Amino acid sequence: MRKLMAVIALTLSFTGVSKAADIVIGTPNWPSVQITGHILKTIIEENIGLDVEIQTSTNPIVFEAMDKGAMHAHPEVWIPNQQNLHDTFVVENGTVARNENGVAAFQGICVHQSVADQGVTSIFDLSDPTIAEMFDTNGDGRGEVWIGASGWASTNVERIKAKSYGYDQTMELLEMDETLAYAGLDNAIEQGQPWVGFCYTPHYLFAKHDMFPLEEPPFDAAQWNVIQPTDDPAWLEKSSAPVAWDLAYLHLYYAKSVETDYPEVATLFKGMKLDTETVSEMTRAVVVEGRDNEEFAQEWVAQNQDLIIEWLTN
Repeated sequence: MRKLMAVIALTLSFTGVSKAADIVIGTPNWPSVQITGHILKTIIEENIGLDVEIQTSTNPIVFEAMDKGAMHAHPEVWIPNQQNLHDTFVVENGTVARNENGVAAFQGICVHQSVADQGVTSIFDLSDPTIAEMFDTNGDGRGEVWIGASGWASTNVERIKAKSYGYDQTMELLEMDETLAYAGLDNAIEQGQPWVGFCYTPHYLFAKHDMFPLEEPPFDAAQWNVIQPTDDPAWLEKSSAPVAWDLAYLHLYYAKSVETDYPEVATLFKGMKLDTETVSEMTRAVVVEGRDNEEFAQEWVAQNQDLIIEWLTN
C-alpha cells in the first residue's frame, strides 16, 4: 500500500494536477473514456450550470486526485483491472464511490478472421515458433504482438499472460498507443498480412473489422494470480495467469465529497447507465468517423434527453 501511494505521490508532484473548475473529470488516454467524460461535461454544464474541465491523466493519478479533492470523477474504470485502486480508495480510504451500473466488457488477444482461417485460433499457437514467425515484420525470427498501451493495467496483465502461456519466448511484446496499434492493423488487413494484438469491447474495432478472439482456457480464479507493478517490484516474476480474463465491467467512479458539495452532480454520477453497444457506437463515431469529442457529446446529449433526465432524477 505504501509503495502504491509513494508512486502516485511522486507522479503527482510532476504532473501538477489541480482543481481549476467547479467539476474536474479525469480521463485516461483511450477513446471511450474520453467521449464519456465529454458527455458528462455537457450534461453538467447544460443542466446544472457548473463549469467543468476535463484533464487527461493516468488511472492512479485520477484516483489520488479524487481522494484529495482535486478531481471529481473518472468516467470509465475497468474492474477487475483496477481492483487495487478500488480497494485503496473505496474500501480502505472511503473517499471514492462507484456507480454500480457497470458496462460489460471483454478483453483478450485477437487476430483478423482471415488469420484464423489459416488455423491460428488458440492463444497457445503463439508459442509455436513456426506460427509466431507469421507475425514477424522485422526479420528477427520473432513475431510481434501488441499487448496494449503503456500505463494500462491490462498491458501489465497481458505481459503476465504471455509469460504464463509461454509466447513471451517466441513473440516480441509491443507496447504502444492504441491509435498507432490499430492503424497497423488496418494496414495489415489492406496488405493481406497477419496481425495479432490486444482487443476489447466496448470498441468500434469489432464493427469495423471481422476480428477473431483467440481461444483460451476459461477464467479460473484459483489460477488468476495477478500483481500490479505499483504493489510489488517483483510483480511479473510473482504473477501467473494461464487463463482467459474474467468478464470485466466499466464503472464511473467519483469523489465522495461530491455528494455534499454538489448533490445534483452526485445524482448524475450515481444514475448514469450505458451499455456495451452504445459505448461502442460512441467510439466508432469519434475514432472511425473522426467526430470531435465535444461536438459529438453535445449532439448525443441533445438526442438522448429522456435518458439524461433519468440519470439526473434517479
